[in-house]
Amino acid sequence: MKQFTKEQKLTFLRNTVRNIPDFPIPGIQFKDVTPLFNTKESLSILTDVLLEEYKGKGITKVVGIESRGFIMGPIMALELGAGFVPIRKPGKLPAEVFEEEYEKEYGVDKIQIHKDSLYEDDVVLIHDDLLATGGTMFAAYNLVKRMGVKNIYVNFIIELEELKGRTLFPKDVDIKALIQFSI
Repeated sequence: MKQFTKEQKLTFLRNTVRNIPDFPIPGIQFKDVTPLFNTKESLSILTDVLLEEYKGKGITKVVGIESRGFIMGPIMALELGAGFVPIRKPGKLPAEVFEEEYEKEYGVDKIQIHKDSLYEDDVVLIHDDLLATGGTMFAAYNLVKRMGVKNIYVNFIIELEELKGRTLFPKDVDIKALIQFSI
């Protein structure tokens, strides 16, 4: 495969994301990441760029948020030589869980993680596809913190900057998004 600069890779990824107007409701410009997974080339470029920041950081666990964090999360974990830990909606994990409640645009939701999945000395990368208002990821971050983990990185494919999801997090949290879009 031809060698590309990081900027060329990011441009390719940005151009591969599909924009769906008026989905799921009128006025929303939905950013569809699924085309990034459709070819070996795009998946390879996405994986390379996602992992660039984290090689050599000693990541021991990648935590993926249901459901789109389950697509790249295991791939990233495998490439980093780490384990994968799912964060799921209530009632989906069979063992004892920690639970975190968070606000959504139209109400309250919850996410859960197995109590025995992370340890204090883990170095954790939490991944999801999109940062919008930040509620889900901030709840995931709080779950991981509650488990005693001190070294936490946060990672997205896309960030919708105007929604200011980053502002929920303490300033010292390392948050990376590959592609920024306007809404």
